[in-house]
Amino acid sequence: MPLPSADIAVIGGSGLYTLLDHGDDVLPDTPFGPVSDPITVGKLGSRSVAFLARHGRNHQHAPHTVNYRANLWALQQLGVTRVVGTGAVGSLTAAVPPGSLVVPDQLVDRTGGRTQTYFDGPDVAHASFADPYCPEGRAAALKAADLSGWTAIDGGTQVVIQGPRFSTRAESRWYATQGWTLVGMTAHPEVVLARELGLCYVPLCLVTDLDAGIEAGLGVTQEEVMETFGKNVERLREVLVATLRTLPEHPSCTCRALRPDAL
Repeated sequence: MPLPSADIAVIGGSGLYTLLDHGDDVLPDTPFGPVSDPITVGKLGSRSVAFLARHGRNHQHAPHTVNYRANLWALQQLGVTRVVGTGAVGSLTAAVPPGSLVVPDQLVDRTGGRTQTYFDGPDVAHASFADPYCPEGRAAALKAADLSGWTAIDGGTQVVIQGPRFSTRAESRWYATQGWTLVGMTAHPEVVLARELGLCYVPLCLVTDLDAGIEAGLGVTQEEVMETFGKNVERLREVLVATLRTLPEHPSCTCRALRPDAL
């Protein structure tokens, strides 16, 4: 049977494992192995949406073991042209406290050993990545947050660490001295793979904690992260739905596929 189609995808991070009340679950085959979880395809208002839990519905995939290539490839096979990616992140500054919503505009990769391209050879291509996130999508997310009554912070740099451990205090302080705003574990290589496929990527980052070097407590814990995310997950859903409604029907940005003939 043919796969259902969607033009927008939502990738749910830690704490966001479902989105659509009704839909069809599909497991597309990919050349890169299995996706993280069945992808639910359905409707949110008038928009056709595909939802994928990045870590799996039982949170069974650690950040460094997520099959990012399969996930993004499968979404493209469903007809997706835009991806809204959510994530639980730590803050590297007291000016961005837990409970904040941030739409970052920059990314720094501090991961290691993760496959981060579809172009391993013999076809080789190089993605333009100066501005990782779709400007049109970011503007829509910021507008949607305002409409939802949860004004988001516009801009900031997210440093992506390997995980699954959290940062040491020394690492956290070093990241902060670079002027970086957020720390997370999953935006890379997810965003660059989306760029290679020509998928517009929109980030929605929920701050769950002050990172270890910023506050003087015992350090970040998984329990703290999940508790803060749980308190704000319904607000995040509202912003997500508003973002999907606000996105223009047809992208007019320049997030185009890299060498589509080679893919």
